[in-house]
Amino acid sequence: MDYIKYINDFKLQSDQSFLENVKRFYEETDTTTTFYHGQMVANEAVKLSNENHSQLYPAGLLHDISAFIPKSKRLDISEKLHIPILKEEHQVPLLLHQKLSAYIAKKCFQINDSNILDAIECHTTLKKNFNNFDLTVFLADKIAWDQPGTPPYLEKLNEALKDSQSKAALVYINYLLSHNLLVAHPWLLAAQKQLTLECK
Repeated sequence: MDYIKYINDFKLQSDQSFLENVKRFYEETDTTTTFYHGQMVANEAVKLSNENHSQLYPAGLLHDISAFIPKSKRLDISEKLHIPILKEEHQVPLLLHQKLSAYIAKKCFQINDSNILDAIECHTTLKKNFNNFDLTVFLADKIAWDQPGTPPYLEKLNEALKDSQSKAALVYINYLLSHNLLVAHPWLLAAQKQLTLECK
């Protein structure tokens, strides 16, 4: 598959709803499992917040829209699309999927809302100076994760969530950093530092 050609050629169909267009993209790229994960994250994000539902839902749906690009191709595709790449993303190209998803959300689905694009772009790592919208999408992705079974950190995360989303996010990040992470993304470390100060 020519991934960049597909991205450039994809067109929204005016006779389809936003959800139908998104589902068609996932179907055409043979990633319908990711579509259902996206729906779960979208629903979880809406549950976690009392506001911004009309923005949170599309952010959840599209956060992993780049899943059709194989891990082995993400570095090359990101370079060709002129997406800024950090040293850690060169080491673990899997991490580039959040930036690629933000690119596709804007290019293919005409998303220009910076809240949505920023949250998609940092949904795996969070980042320095994150806002509540970023935090909600980040947490929704960790709660409605895309692996079989129950997340090993979920019980502690949900307990912390009773106090605040910041404490819940810190539980997840601390868990991740203590379990043989391949590389610590600088955005993740910056978010951890900020959350630690917030949760004192």
